[in-house]
Amino acid sequence: MGLALDLARLAGTAGEVPVGAVVVLNGEVVGRGWNQPIGRHDPTSHAEIMALRDAAQLLGNYRLPGSSLYVTLEPCAMCAGAIMHARVGRVVFGTRDPKTGVAGSVIDLFAEARLNHHASVVGGILADQCGALLSSFFAARRGRSEAA
Repeated sequence: MGLALDLARLAGTAGEVPVGAVVVLNGEVVGRGWNQPIGRHDPTSHAEIMALRDAAQLLGNYRLPGSSLYVTLEPCAMCAGAIMHARVGRVVFGTRDPKTGVAGSVIDLFAEARLNHHASVVGGILADQCGALLSSFFAARRGRSEAA
């Protein structure tokens, strides 16, 4: 999760919402990603998607069974779908997202019995640090808009 936080800081420095993600397989980081939808002009460039793409390219397979995804913010519906399609085995996230989180905050897609793949989910890892990074980013952004 420490590496995911570093990647989140990178996103924030670039003016993106500071979310970072890593994919780990057999104890090795095989994918890295950070939020990039603004810079890439691509609404799908969330940290989780970027990390999954990176891992899939490195491993030469869009399926990532046995892998773990570490992400600083609870995944949204789009990212949860990609996680399931990639067959990620475990999702570890930092802070909850009460507006769009689908690992229990708004709904829990990972527990939906009608879906064919279920990753185990652990939340709240380094939640204070992950949440503080997001809070300070948005506070600074609000400060800039009030000054304008």
